[in-house]
Amino acid sequence: MDLNVQFWRTQSQSFFQRLIHWADILDPTLLLKSKKEIEDARLLLETSALPLEDPLQNKQVKQAWLLSLSSVNSHSGEIIPIVFRPPAFLPIVTPLAFANLLQHRQPKSTFFCQFLFHSYTVGFTIANGNLTAKTEETSYTTKELFLSIGAVTYSALVGSLPHYLMKYQRINPSQHSFFRRLLPISLLAGLSGINVIFARANEFEKGIEVMDKDGKVVGMSEKAGMKAVRETALSRAALFGIAMVVPEFLLYFMQRKKIFLRHEYYLTPMRLVMVFGLLGMFLPVSFSVFPQWGTGDV
Repeated sequence: MDLNVQFWRTQSQSFFQRLIHWADILDPTLLLKSKKEIEDARLLLETSALPLEDPLQNKQVKQAWLLSLSSVNSHSGEIIPIVFRPPAFLPIVTPLAFANLLQHRQPKSTFFCQFLFHSYTVGFTIANGNLTAKTEETSYTTKELFLSIGAVTYSALVGSLPHYLMKYQRINPSQHSFFRRLLPISLLAGLSGINVIFARANEFEKGIEVMDKDGKVVGMSEKAGMKAVRETALSRAALFGIAMVVPEFLLYFMQRKKIFLRHEYYLTPMRLVMVFGLLGMFLPVSFSVFPQWGTGDV
């Protein structure tokens, strides 16, 4: 059992406990640590004599845990590429998500922004997914590669559809807000959840490892794999849905009431600040809603 799995097994009993841990794990300064520092942290944890039930009392050990949890895949034990580590998610995904809220003049720009966004989120999902269903000989098959590329391309095309309709079709003024605000956000959130399913299809096709109460692997479970993928997809769709629809409603209300918005150029920076703030607020919540160590009949 990997060290990270052992941690979540003893330290994720409640939502608030997981929320506090994720608030620390998502610290962007952890991205500055080198590969050697990560390996040294893992070695310290392996040789530490402190009980796992209370691992965060010692400052050095706590920092080692944060570095391990933020940099190493909990299932494979491999170091995650720096751009796909949890602390890098917010700084990278915020401008990508924000770019998809803008009204682009050229349809190609819309497709490009959608493609970048979904490419990154799919890559993040793969890098942080459960890899126990993969073997060394088939770590990432051609089928899965084409499935992921197809999902990203399809999502970019569908996500760009409202902008194409507004440019090339006559849209009634009453429908303008729907095509300009609600539909693109709904598609982005929904497709983000669907892409999780495509990126982690191997988990519900072959299952993931399940363990007994002593931590010994007893087999593979498709039911457990489906549960893990479903929970991740729901939390991902909810994260982007809430973080992107709330700013639009607030700005629409402020425009109607003429609050602080005498000039249109205030809208873009205010929208960016709102998106960044809401993503930063709900990202640890999204990661904490469902436990990393699940129990039940499989």
